[in-house]
Amino acid sequence: MFHKALTAALLISLCLFAGTASAADATTTKDNEALKQQLESILRENPEVLMNVLRENSEELFMIMREGSQKAQRKAITAQWKNDVDVPKTVNLKNRLVRGDADSPVTIVAFSDFTCPYCEQAAFTVNTILKHYGKTVRFVFKNFPLASHEHARTASEYFVAAGLQDKDKAWKLYDAIFANRAVLIADGEPFLKDTAASLGLDVKRLEADAKSTAVKAIIDEDTKEAQDFGFSGTPYFLVNNIVIRGALPFDLFSEAVDLALDHANKKK
Repeated sequence: MFHKALTAALLISLCLFAGTASAADATTTKDNEALKQQLESILRENPEVLMNVLRENSEELFMIMREGSQKAQRKAITAQWKNDVDVPKTVNLKNRLVRGDADSPVTIVAFSDFTCPYCEQAAFTVNTILKHYGKTVRFVFKNFPLASHEHARTASEYFVAAGLQDKDKAWKLYDAIFANRAVLIADGEPFLKDTAASLGLDVKRLEADAKSTAVKAIIDEDTKEAQDFGFSGTPYFLVNNIVIRGALPFDLFSEAVDLALDHANKKK
């Protein structure tokens, strides 16, 4: 990336020190090479010129470096996805809440923590994905509450327990928890009870189910699956077989969905 910054500096310096050259002269390879040599000579003899150019155009150079880094990172991510797409990933979806059409060719599985700020961002992105792709994509939330995050496990317990009562209300609880993540962190279980009550859930039953063996088994299994995949931290996603790490922006996340959808259609 630094080479790109230097190139930019050289181009700027070229304008400063070779501005007297005519446009016609600049169009020829020979003259371009002469200008380049002239500029290099000036910079070798006056290195402070380059430093001044860098300082005076630091913001532009930073943008060039950042753009280059992002492009390289994006290229590496998509290359990995193309390798992932043919490697089967098996997860247990039995007794799990599913948002979307059961026959969707693409399944997004989240391994997520209700108290994680990146999971909150990712939840918004996934909801946008679901609206954008309609019946071609469905979503499953896998609970991966980190032990270091207070109230994370409790939130997962209430979400799974809500699914035992009413699936639609459970998803409303899911949305409400992420929309009010800061309140969850501050208030903990009282917030979950109040939110559940506002959604029309049976809070006494919910409280009992949240501590049940059945709910514990689901969360423990989700957590073990995440660990078996080698996932550390949150969020992680499976888009069919593609592994996504972190809260990616919509445009990049949608590339994974498009790749998975294209692969699923080719297999028909």
